[in-house]
Amino acid sequence: MKPTHIEHIGIAVESLEEAIPFYEKTFGLKCYSVEEVKDQKVKTAFFKVGQTKIELLESTAPDGPIGKFIEKKGQGVHHIAFAVNDLQHQLDELETKEVKLIDKTPRKGAEGLNIAFLHPKSTFGVLTELCEQPQQ
Repeated sequence: MKPTHIEHIGIAVESLEEAIPFYEKTFGLKCYSVEEVKDQKVKTAFFKVGQTKIELLESTAPDGPIGKFIEKKGQGVHHIAFAVNDLQHQLDELETKEVKLIDKTPRKGAEGLNIAFLHPKSTFGVLTELCEQPQQ
């Protein structure tokens, strides 16, 4: 597997209302999208830094993945996402290499991307997301 680029870095925050102005004022970035992904119990905000994005993640429910993460570890870096081509093929290949997958098949994520996560136990403690633009 060879990623094409770092798609985004996900950062868990308690409040987008507080975090967005910080990123805009401190780093001069512009939030270009805020979106709720209901099935993941999260609200996201995106900023672009060159080709890479910063994704802020606010939980919409305490039992959601981001809510649990913040409760356990506090705010901070949640995951790194790599852009790939042919996501299902990449997942199948990783499984043959005994990489532990959270998602064995792609699912819909923010910005309409197809996504899948690799378990941090297989990636040296880093939750890793693979992203692919859906086929047109």
